[in-house]
Amino acid sequence: MSSSEQQAAPPIDELVRTEVARTIQRAIKGVQYFSTEDPAVAQTPKDTIYRRGTLELHHYRPMTDEIYRVPLVLVMSLVSKAFIFDLGPGQSLVEFLVKKGYDVYLVDWGVPRLEDRGLKLDDYVLDFLPDCAARIAAECGEHDLTMIGYCMGGQLALMYAALHPLRNLVCLTTPINSEGMGLFRIWSDKRYFDVDRIVDTLGNVPAEVFYNSFQMLRPVQRMMQQVKLWDKMWDDNFVHSFRLLDRWGNDQIPFPGECFRQMTKEITWDNKLYKNELELGGRRVDLRNINASFLAVMAEHDHIVPIDSAKELLSIIGSTDKQEIVMKGGHVSVLAGANASKRLWPVLDRWLAVRSV
Repeated sequence: MSSSEQQAAPPIDELVRTEVARTIQRAIKGVQYFSTEDPAVAQTPKDTIYRRGTLELHHYRPMTDEIYRVPLVLVMSLVSKAFIFDLGPGQSLVEFLVKKGYDVYLVDWGVPRLEDRGLKLDDYVLDFLPDCAARIAAECGEHDLTMIGYCMGGQLALMYAALHPLRNLVCLTTPINSEGMGLFRIWSDKRYFDVDRIVDTLGNVPAEVFYNSFQMLRPVQRMMQQVKLWDKMWDDNFVHSFRLLDRWGNDQIPFPGECFRQMTKEITWDNKLYKNELELGGRRVDLRNINASFLAVMAEHDHIVPIDSAKELLSIIGSTDKQEIVMKGGHVSVLAGANASKRLWPVLDRWLAVRSV
C-alpha cells in the first residue's frame, strides 16, 4: 500500500467504533425486523374501473397538471402478483410514471380460482386484453395505446400486438426463444416432465411449484440474501427495500392449468411463438405483423430470463422503430430494485415521452 493510500485509510479505532455501532444496530433492528409486519405495498392512488372474475383494471390518479395523450397499460405475468410495479413510495415504477405525467393503467390478473383452471392463452390475448384496451379507450377517449409487459406479461403483450394495433410496445425481461431458457428448458424437457399428469391431477399449478423452481435456479441465493440482510441490518433504506422485494418474491400465485399446459407444449417445447407458428382462436400469431414502436429491455444478470432467450426479439418483430437495451441488474432488481430509479426508469421515460404525444 502506498503512503498516500495509508494516509487516506480511516484510523483503526474509527473502523472499530463504526463496526461496534453497526453490530449494536443489527441486534436492535433485527428484533424489530422479526416483530413488525411487512411494509405496505401498492400505495399509489388509483381507481378500479373494471372487474371481471379475478381480473381488475386499475387507473392511477394523475399527479401532474398535464398528462401525455397516449395512455399506457402495464401487463403482469400470470405467475406473480402485479404489485411489483408499485412496491412502495420511492420504489414504484407506477408512481414514477404518474409523476412524469403519464396516464397509467394496470391489468391485475388476480389469484386464479379452481374454476379458472380451463383458461388458455386464447382467453387472455383474444378476450381479456382486448376487453381492457376497449375499457381504457372508453375511459380516456384515446384509441392509441402503449402496452408494457413484464416477463410472461411481455409474451402476452407480444401476442396481443401481433393481432391488434398498438402505438407503442415495451417488453421488460421477456423470453422469446425457449432454447435459451437454460435450466428451465432442461427441467421441463418433454422426455421427463409430464405436464398432462400435473394439470389433470392438480387443475391449477400450485404457487409452490414456481417458487421452488425459481429458488433452484440459484440454490444458494436465498442463503446469501439472508447473510447480506444481516450484514446490512443497520441500514434502514436497504432493509426497507429488501422487505418490499422479499414480500413480492414470496407471494407467488397458482397458474391456470390449461394455460400452463399450453405454454409448456407450444411455447417451451415447440417454441411456436419464436417460430411464428402459434395459433390462438384459429389466428396465427405472427410477430412480423407488429408495427408498434418497440423497446426491449434485458437484464445483464437475469437468471430467470437469460439474455440468450430474449436477445432475438428485435430481429423477428416487424416494427421499424425498434430498440433494445441491456441494463445492469437481475430479473427483478432491474424493474424494482433500489437502483431502478437511476437506471431503467429514466431511460423508459425518455423513450416513452416522444412517443406518447
